[in-house]
Amino acid sequence: MGRARRRTLVVDAGEPRNAPAAHMRGYLSRDGMPPAEFLEIGRKEIARYGVELVRDTAVDITRETRDTRETRETRDTRETRETRDTRETRDFTVMLASGRTVQGRRLVVATGLKDVLPDVPGVAERFGKDVLHCPYCHGWEVRDRAFGVLATTPLSVHQALMVSQWSKDVTFFLHTVEQDELPDDDLCRLAAAGVDVVPGEVDGLVVAGDRVTAVRLKDGTTFAREVVFTTPGAVPQTDLLARLGAELYQTPFGSYPVVDSTGRTTVPGVWAVGNAWASPSRS
Repeated sequence: MGRARRRTLVVDAGEPRNAPAAHMRGYLSRDGMPPAEFLEIGRKEIARYGVELVRDTAVDITRETRDTRETRETRDTRETRETRDTRETRDFTVMLASGRTVQGRRLVVATGLKDVLPDVPGVAERFGKDVLHCPYCHGWEVRDRAFGVLATTPLSVHQALMVSQWSKDVTFFLHTVEQDELPDDDLCRLAAAGVDVVPGEVDGLVVAGDRVTAVRLKDGTTFAREVVFTTPGAVPQTDLLARLGAELYQTPFGSYPVVDSTGRTTVPGVWAVGNAWASPSRS
């Protein structure tokens, strides 16, 4: 936007989804770079084009309609026409956590997703280290180790089969998923891939020396594992869009805005980009 000579302000809460990860993987020319370093380079680059960066959190947004502006202009006869024209272009007011407000004619929402992890002791603490969710992001670094896959839904079968490309020692912990919830075809596919299926709720991860060493069930049984994969619930951060009155539609992954092919929402002047509009099933 800066290179297009658009006056642009970015509100950045400094909470990227990949913050738990120590390194980026699979990004051409940046493989192994810490995410924080990548972001810092990006912030310096946009500054060269006059883009203003505000380190804050957007907590609310209001939109001023043309009728509202005309009513205000009629009442406020003390303002000059030049001032009124300037104010008329500011369609949106964004309230920040610091108390500051910023205005703009157009709004791009890039609030993405929030990962909600299984409520199992040790999972949140080790997430991004040896508790992982994407084998394409981290599989190479942990290849051939003893994997555990912590189920969150019956669809976790797909993850268990997928990670078996990186290790032949995979144990699938059903946790709160009952074995009879899995189709016979899925059980056959797991067996064919050499994945061991363990029923029973997981009580927690055993951590020693700053690494996962085992998965412990509620009955006290432990299984030696070095890496645990799980699928977090990816919750779309669409509260601000809802406040603006954007039309949303329901998916198995949460509520997403209705957009056209350019990402334009049903609210004039508002676009959604990235995972603010594309559910995991479409991205």
